[in-house]
Amino acid sequence: MRNKFILAVTVFFMLLNSVSSQELQARVSVVASRVSSSVDKKIFTTLQTELNNLLNNRKWTNDQFQANEKIECSFILNIETALEANVYKATLSIQAARPVFNATYNTALVNFIDADVSFKYAEFQPVEFNENRVQGTDAAASNLTAVFAYYAYMIIGLDYDSFAPKGGDVYYRKAQNIVNNAPEGKNISGWRVFDGSRNRYWLNENVINNRYNIMHDVIYSYYRSGLDKMYDAEPEARVNVLQSLTQLSAFKKENANTMIVEFFMQGKVQELIGIFKKAPGEQKIKAVELLSDLDIINASRYKQELR
Repeated sequence: MRNKFILAVTVFFMLLNSVSSQELQARVSVVASRVSSSVDKKIFTTLQTELNNLLNNRKWTNDQFQANEKIECSFILNIETALEANVYKATLSIQAARPVFNATYNTALVNFIDADVSFKYAEFQPVEFNENRVQGTDAAASNLTAVFAYYAYMIIGLDYDSFAPKGGDVYYRKAQNIVNNAPEGKNISGWRVFDGSRNRYWLNENVINNRYNIMHDVIYSYYRSGLDKMYDAEPEARVNVLQSLTQLSAFKKENANTMIVEFFMQGKVQELIGIFKKAPGEQKIKAVELLSDLDIINASRYKQELR
């Protein structure tokens, strides 16, 4: 009887853990090959472990996630130089994906490089995030966790947006809270209006600005009405993807130089070519026209592969 009771309790807690598991399945790599050989590289191995724990062990939402529902994402923190003792300048590559319904394929949600990440870190210092106190006592130290928490919320918001119109709004607002309370100090950049036109401030502004609500429709129609239907209703799905691109093109014409358009298009070249490879002639011509305008850097690839 005792053994049966213990087994029942064990199963209960296993099920409880699987239901309330964290949202992110993140992989963080810290690359420090450019840092002076005088710096003990063990510190970056420790930092890598701490950042993985931060993203994977923290609950970012109040929702229940099954293990197979976790959002796959990866971060590469490429440390370029040591600015002073324990203070570093780095770039951060962020990728996130979500599965396509009835397929073994994952589609990109995020494929972005943040070129302006500076932070302070001494080995074994806690790497923690408190949304009620974004800027800790040491701005340079808290900037690193602020950046990672910001992208965690933005990834979750984009994932939710891809399943329901404006589904990610609450998480975009959490990212906005980080922007509004971001650390300020020497070498810290990327959080403010005047820090450039392609930074954390503008990305978040673009997804919470009510004037840009059509972007949430674009995200939803591309993923949920488009890619998720490719297996069961490919012609209809392709039409929906084309419609989302038409909406995006109209948005771009009305709102020139907004960051969100470029951000949305990154990492989708081969996917979009695959979608329209089998399209009827008129659809293919329209797709090339739209894609060449939305993704100018890859215009020649679309023209060549979809001719």
